[in-house]
Amino acid sequence: MVRDLCAEGLHFRYREKPVLDGADLDIREGEVFGILGPNGCGKTTLLKNLNRNLSPESGRVLIGDDDIADMAKKDIAREIAAVPQGNEIRFSFTVRDIVAMGRMPFQRQFEGESSSDGEIIDQAMRDVGIWNMRSRHINEMSGGERQRVIIARALAQTPRYLLMDEPTNHLDINMQFEVLDLVHRLSREKGLTVVIVSHDLPMAARYCDRAALIADHRVMCCGTPEEVLTPENMRLVFGIDAELTKDSKTGMNSVILHGSVRRN
Repeated sequence: MVRDLCAEGLHFRYREKPVLDGADLDIREGEVFGILGPNGCGKTTLLKNLNRNLSPESGRVLIGDDDIADMAKKDIAREIAAVPQGNEIRFSFTVRDIVAMGRMPFQRQFEGESSSDGEIIDQAMRDVGIWNMRSRHINEMSGGERQRVIIARALAQTPRYLLMDEPTNHLDINMQFEVLDLVHRLSREKGLTVVIVSHDLPMAARYCDRAALIADHRVMCCGTPEEVLTPENMRLVFGIDAELTKDSKTGMNSVILHGSVRRN
């Protein structure tokens, strides 16, 4: 059964400041979907509304026909996993300890880890290539390694949807490609729907099947990278002279940034 993730008419404000003003999204099952826009436009707020970390003033979020406002938090966590913007963990947990936390929505209070939980945890570590790191401590790892651990923790939730907030922030350029290659592969192999918040237009063009462009606290447009990342839209929303093109070596979409433009 197809279960798209949809937002309908979301309004949200922090104190008196409007952040979302009637945002609509239709995220299709199995795609990599980008939420794009400049800093402060409401991207992260929109993402947090999709799994009810924040609740809208009005509007609703649907998983298929189910309104998440009527769902228990634990039931939402069985459908939607999140990779937050920061991956700093202050305590010296092992990699396996961290990944095992992804099974918490499926466990009763004071109930230990089942054999099936263990199999899912182990598979999540294998899927992201950290099986050989399972006994290492998280605070001794590089940023890229930690990001893989957080993704494995999310996969251990066995979600339909993976929400990622600026997943390549603070990573070296080679690790940015490795993390997004991994996420793209998992979407294709497991049918996982991935939603990525980003202001990195070249990376979004390369990896996203479709994207929404946020401007003035609304969804300005939604579609394929070719439909969304037009020179006119990038000039209007980001204030840059840029064009979408095909990478001559890989055949994948890319964005060439020519420079800033003066906004009227």
